Amino acid sequence: MTRTFMLGALIAIGALSIGTRAYQQPPAPTGPKIVEAQKIKDNLYMLTGDGGGGNTAVYIGATGVTVVDAKNPGWGQPILNKIKELTPKPVTLLINTHTHGDHVSGNVEFPATVDIVVQENTKANMEKMPIFKEHNGQGMAKRTFKDKMSIGQGADRVDLYYFGRGHTNGDAWIVFPGLRVVHAGDIFSGKNLPLLDYNNGGSGAEIGASLAKAHAGIRNVDTIITGHSTTMTWADLAEYAQFNKDFLASVQAAMKAGKSPDEAAAGWKIADKYKGYTIADARLKQNVTAIYGELKK
Repeated sequence: MTRTFMLGALIAIGALSIGTRAYQQPPAPTGPKIVEAQKIKDNLYMLTGDGGGGNTAVYIGATGVTVVDAKNPGWGQPILNKIKELTPKPVTLLINTHTHGDHVSGNVEFPATVDIVVQENTKANMEKMPIFKEHNGQGMAKRTFKDKMSIGQGADRVDLYYFGRGHTNGDAWIVFPGLRVVHAGDIFSGKNLPLLDYNNGGSGAEIGASLAKAHAGIRNVDTIITGHSTTMTWADLAEYAQFNKDFLASVQAAMKAGKSPDEAAAGWKIADKYKGYTIADARLKQNVTAIYGELKK
């Protein structure tokens, strides 16, 4: 077995272990599940909660409520309770941005009458999750889309897009065109190094391009609800796409120079124009190693 082959095998194993860790959600805190509602635009709210997981969007339409993402296990009912404080209208539509437990687990607590829609790869990923098996399929997606789908009409229309691999292989962008707002989920969780879940089809080599395609392909949006941070602007998305492209270019250059993944990570420095981004050392090493594995293929 040659040294090159052995190195490639080790990198592949490392990337797989990263993907496995990414897929496993941290245990949710056991404290009270308090949901806070922040008004984003008329009839549109972002629901947050300490320990709840990803940001939830709630749009109050003419006849029903659309929800995007349902947080960690046990948070479905608190979300529904908060919605009742905002409107007497029923929840009719639930959309998940991707497969992770802190975005889909609350699905199982929603009424069976609710229509649940996800990107087609996300449904395949969700079918592997124990929580839906334990609840006999309750909360599982009922409809899917591939690249684009529109639901509803007029002011209540919701547009769903998929632009390629990134955080996972099913990252959906949920657009409320009447309000010029999009929920990006964890492909844009905040200004940070992204979590790349290779176990669910994520890609560090493709995420920058996927983000750029979203920025170019979605029109007339001003506000972005991120997966875990504050709201962002459309310019922030363009910057984040470029950040990920620049990161990939730096990894490619290090690899071409014959550096090991550890050497590449140790030598990487964030550009001044990205000052304020969160860069965790462990995530940095994981992403560099995983991208090396992708580029070796």
